[in-house]
Amino acid sequence: MMKKLDIYIIRKFLGTFFLSIVLIIMIVVVFDISEKMEDFLAKKPSLHAIIFDYYLNFIPFFANLFSPLFTFIAVIYFTSRMAYRSEIIAILSSGVSFRRMLFPYMISATLLAVLSLYLNHFVIPKANQKRLAFEEIYLRDKYDNKDKNIHRQIEPGTFIYFNSYNSIYNTGYQFSLEKIHDGIRSYYLKSDFIKWDSTKNKWTVENYFIRKIEGMHEVILSGSQLDTTFNFQPAEFSKRENLTEAMQTPELNRFIADEKEKGSSLIPFYEVEKYRRTGFPFATFVLTLIGASVASRKVRGGIGWHIGLGLLISFSYILFMQVSTTFATNGGLPAAVAVWIPNVIFSILALFMLREATK
Repeated sequence: MMKKLDIYIIRKFLGTFFLSIVLIIMIVVVFDISEKMEDFLAKKPSLHAIIFDYYLNFIPFFANLFSPLFTFIAVIYFTSRMAYRSEIIAILSSGVSFRRMLFPYMISATLLAVLSLYLNHFVIPKANQKRLAFEEIYLRDKYDNKDKNIHRQIEPGTFIYFNSYNSIYNTGYQFSLEKIHDGIRSYYLKSDFIKWDSTKNKWTVENYFIRKIEGMHEVILSGSQLDTTFNFQPAEFSKRENLTEAMQTPELNRFIADEKEKGSSLIPFYEVEKYRRTGFPFATFVLTLIGASVASRKVRGGIGWHIGLGLLISFSYILFMQVSTTFATNGGLPAAVAVWIPNVIFSILALFMLREATK
């Protein structure tokens, strides 16, 4: 059964958390508007689009993305104030253990983590659809695919290759397609380049060579130009890496499965997004424990020292997360391991600091 003390701490925790979010979001929005004002004036989006399509979807995205950091700041701030008003000494002197005092902290952290999980998996992706669509129209240059040596499986046993692909002109260079069944290549096509014809909804293949094997017979075809269809569309090579931010988790899982069959090189980016949606909310518990352990004691330097130390630890966590996910996207580290390594390491730090705080 919850006591007045629990309700008091929960109210302090959540009140400080949401107040800090509101204050920081106001500052961020002001700076974001000043940064993007030139684009707004140049491309002239409507005021309705700026407010309802961009900022009303940008604010929850930003707030939820840094909610563990806001949680940490809130815990550091209100716990430090309690310590310097001798409230924590009074609580512990009344017979309440330090671990028992942490109960309302963890209740609050659970509420915030559950809310963040729901937002990450279902609400924020829907909001990102409008935000990213707005950015694509008014804030970003047209996407230019700079990948080299692109390999894809477009259907079972059918593989394509581009040396490079120009997504602005929908043109692929040094293109080849081959069909392999039971380890035997039955069809092979290569060309200098292929270009999408939007009027015909077909691909135009330039300077092509085709080799077909039909049983014991071989057919060779070649020519300067051929209009045909393939089981892929130009849009598949014009997608930004962050397109998964606009997918709810069930849709994201299906998308990753499809991309694995195609042999996409961007699978690590997509999997990092998938595991981050669960890993970041878990950090709420870790940073809450660290924050309460750090700020519960009086130290020389006052609240400023607590806040400074808290910011150092929280930004260390964010930096660690960025470094580990970079190893996942560029170094071959499994995405699940990369996302959860910072949580595991900082959990160990949290348990150590909790043990010191209870002495």
